[in-house]
Amino acid sequence: MDDDVELEVLIVTLFGLVAQLFMEVNTFVVLMSYGFLKFHMHSSRRSCLGRTYSLRSKVPHQIEKLHYLVEHHNETCKDHLRMNTDYFNRLCYFLRNLGGLRDTRNVSISEQVAIFLTVLSHHTKNRVIKHSFKRSGFTISKYFNSVLDTLLKLHTVLLATLEPVPEDSNDYCWKYFKGCLGALDGTYIPVKVAHSDIPRYRNRKGSVSVNVLAVCDQNMNFTFVLSGWESSAADSRVLPTT
Repeated sequence: MDDDVELEVLIVTLFGLVAQLFMEVNTFVVLMSYGFLKFHMHSSRRSCLGRTYSLRSKVPHQIEKLHYLVEHHNETCKDHLRMNTDYFNRLCYFLRNLGGLRDTRNVSISEQVAIFLTVLSHHTKNRVIKHSFKRSGFTISKYFNSVLDTLLKLHTVLLATLEPVPEDSNDYCWKYFKGCLGALDGTYIPVKVAHSDIPRYRNRKGSVSVNVLAVCDQNMNFTFVLSGWESSAADSRVLPTT
């Protein structure tokens, strides 16, 4: 009788060990399957249209874009950057030698300045321009601010100094305005505004614009600019705010 009991206990123990081993094997198989699926999903996410993502693959497109903007044609440079190739190269030279702007491992000064001018010229958003230059949004923001900081440091060189017309001036245009700091005039610059604001920004000629007041000296350098007034505002309202 005791032998039968011991045999039953042994059989039950063996079945328990087999069941535990089976569960551990199943758990291992499940974990391996989960790991394989995660790896496959990660690899699929890094691929685009069957090609693996590579930063190096973007370099030819970046070089081609820069070449098209500043070397392809003078009119192309003016249309995109609002200056011809000669002035663009002068600006890059100026920022490098006087402002201390430097090339980095991945972005040249020419590309930094081209990014900066494109944003200013066309009010281009970061999300749009990063696709145009094949750069990340962080890179666009970083080098835009880098060029901006360099230009702000050079304000003493770039900004015109106010100098009155001298008493002994013989200039046929300015000799009658001795002691004056410059000439003042206003102009309309077209803008896009919300539909509800269109009536306030519609000028007497029927177009939607802002009223901009500017002052230039005798060398045609701008010394003062006041922008932001809706074009329906008369000059009598704008002048007292200068």
